[in-house]
Amino acid sequence: MTSENWYLGLDVGEKRIGVAVGDNIVKIALPIAVIPNDDEVIINIEKLLDKYNVEKIIVGLPRNSQGEETAQSQFVRDFIEKLEPLDIPIILQDESLTSVKAEERLKARKKDYSREDIDAESAVIILSDFLEVSGA
Repeated sequence: MTSENWYLGLDVGEKRIGVAVGDNIVKIALPIAVIPNDDEVIINIEKLLDKYNVEKIIVGLPRNSQGEETAQSQFVRDFIEKLEPLDIPIILQDESLTSVKAEERLKARKKDYSREDIDAESAVIILSDFLEVSGA
């Protein structure tokens, strides 16, 4: 019998963080929040870890079109250092073009959407990509 593991997907931005949750059984990621990247961010993430009984955090790592890391990549790596005291495994997932894909998905739904919706949908894509590729 397999056991279900829950994962939290993060699309880290300077102002906001898109958040998704998914599991290794159904392998479907769902957007759950957009939280401000402020002084309370670690506390807010810790609450989500507890609420969803998360076993791993999957963080999107941005790269440029040549696959190289950028200044934003370093920003994400610095952010991850803030998460380390939470004592939970953190996995980096390539997030190339996730914002573009997220906006395309939202446009296809033919409903109004905000920048926050794009952030949350980006987190879904990051986590979905991890679940599909990792065989989690």
